[in-house]
Amino acid sequence: MPISVLTSKGQMTIPKEVRKALNLHPSEKVIIVVEGNRAIIQPLKGNLLDIGGSVKMTNREKPADFKKVREEVKRRIARRVATRG
Repeated sequence: MPISVLTSKGQMTIPKEVRKALNLHPSEKVIIVVEGNRAIIQPLKGNLLDIGGSVKMTNREKPADFKKVREEVKRRIARRVATRG
């Protein structure tokens, strides 16, 4: 079982055998999913949509509707610009 040591800056090196098993190369990114007292390292390849569903919601609220959030931000900015002039 590979072991890695955490530095004083909170950094660690992923052991060679793990990098090889995950086909990781220098400068590639990984995502770390925490489940209870475990952390799962997964290669982050492709785009953000590839990791959809890998992060679980901790509360029971529905995720934000980004279209509605964006529209509200646009309205607020427009209102602020209109009152300046």
